[in-house]
Amino acid sequence: MASITLTDIVKQYGDGFHAVKGVSLDIADGEFVILVGPSGCGKSTLLRMIVGLEDITSGELKIGGKRMNDKAPRERHLAMVFQNYALYPHLTVFENIAFPLRLQKGQFSEDEIQRKVRLAASTLELEDHLDRKPANLSGGQRQRVAMGRAIVREADAFLFDEPLSNLDAKLRGQMRTEIARMQRRLGTTTVYVTHDQTEAMTLGDRVAVLRKGELQQVASPRGLYEQPVNLFVAGFIGSPPMNFLPGEVKNGRLSLPFADLPLPENLRSRVGDRSLVIVGIRPEHFEDAAVLEDSKREAGVTFETDVDVTEWLGSEQYAYIPFDTHPDVAAKLEELDRDLDGEGMRTQLVVALSSESRVRDGDRATLWFDPAKILVFDPETNENMSRDDAVAQQIDEENEQDRRASLERAQKREQVAAAG
Repeated sequence: MASITLTDIVKQYGDGFHAVKGVSLDIADGEFVILVGPSGCGKSTLLRMIVGLEDITSGELKIGGKRMNDKAPRERHLAMVFQNYALYPHLTVFENIAFPLRLQKGQFSEDEIQRKVRLAASTLELEDHLDRKPANLSGGQRQRVAMGRAIVREADAFLFDEPLSNLDAKLRGQMRTEIARMQRRLGTTTVYVTHDQTEAMTLGDRVAVLRKGELQQVASPRGLYEQPVNLFVAGFIGSPPMNFLPGEVKNGRLSLPFADLPLPENLRSRVGDRSLVIVGIRPEHFEDAAVLEDSKREAGVTFETDVDVTEWLGSEQYAYIPFDTHPDVAAKLEELDRDLDGEGMRTQLVVALSSESRVRDGDRATLWFDPAKILVFDPETNENMSRDDAVAQQIDEENEQDRRASLERAQKREQVAAAG
């Protein structure tokens, strides 16, 4: 295992295109870090620079404290799992997993190869498939074979490049669990690239969000969700995504398209003399006022609105409410939508209601939200003016404590299993 340190890493191609722009990132020994962002943001390029498949234009890469900029991929002691599995179709599962060991001619005896392959197969529940060829395996099984090949190398770190993008939704969910379990059992430093923010939020100890080659924020999943640094991170993280609304500031009040509320005290000095801000509210921070207790209802803001469409999902339902946005905010949100690979659809509020709610298509409904949950962004700089740095730091400190405790528990279970 080893730490990975990137300092001002830049990738510029011959035609002048900057794919990665001065990224600095410290990945601790045993940490699981996700590189996430929309298509073309530079995340796969960054991963390929770590493994040595792309040259580094400038900056410094250290693995285990040693400078690796000019080292060949085989000298970096890393194991990469590719999107397309990269299995040899003519070899059995056993031989595919054993392949990196056999490449190091004479270094491992046949008994050692058997032991390592069978241990990896046991970790990934592939014991019953060792004699089969890749063509006879499911997509999830092929991906586990590719992971097994990485495990037997006993590399300093695992690198995953969108490994689940070829799988259907159910298999992706199962494989996320497999990858998380494997990483905790082995305690190996892991860097994982994905454009799927659900994978990022469920797998990573920390998540690094990239936009157009620039690092926007590195934090725990909860830190990104609750304390995003800017409009882009807030819009990228969360499903359904955060609602962004124009907020007109006048006489200490914030006017939204559907409600007016007092500007929170902690925001007045930050907002200053701005007359227009962008307000972010997550869908789950709304509720149907009809199913709320009176005490909770009085603690928030209620408003009446016409509901366009509803989607009932069993555990919850989504309601969609079109609204007219301010033209100055519309231009900013259209730009954000393009950056997030959006489709430029109509402006609408998405609210997540409990499954007991009887709000339906075409209803005039009374909805509720907690004004303490809103985020306020500067429309010029995109900065989250409602971010609390102390709270963000506390979230990430708690996350690091949880990560260490989880690793220790997993390793103790391994020791007990080995002793038994």
